[in-house]
Amino acid sequence: MKISTKGRYGLRALVDLAVNVSGQPVPLTAIAARQRVSVNYLEQVFGQLRRGGILQSTKGAGGGYSLSRDPSCITVREILEVLEGPFCITDADRDGREDKISRAVRALLWEEIDRRTACLLEEKTLNDLIKKEADPDNAGKQVHAETDA
Repeated sequence: MKISTKGRYGLRALVDLAVNVSGQPVPLTAIAARQRVSVNYLEQVFGQLRRGGILQSTKGAGGGYSLSRDPSCITVREILEVLEGPFCITDADRDGREDKISRAVRALLWEEIDRRTACLLEEKTLNDLIKKEADPDNAGKQVHAETDA
């Protein structure tokens, strides 16, 4: 599974929101400007995250988004599954005729990669990403968009 733009931008925008929270909902326009992503695109992404129980939205003047719970309780796996769906490195054999070799490869390799990846994504929380962003090596830097080289 390749993480799509939606997953990458959504995760970055959540870190941005969490880093820049000040007790008030964070306007989507502010996150979009810092991340250099269109507001319309982030509206779609944040809509999914809200429906998935990760975000809360506040309408009106002073409105914006906030996390629905503590960042240490939100796993990277949860975020990516809301945005991307369940993680699976391969699709099931489409012809339905799985032989012994295919079953062995699936059981010994693909399923193991899926399990290990799921464990890694479950171990990492939004709080871990916030701490990494606040790392002394990154001191004074805001969370910025990736630059394509």
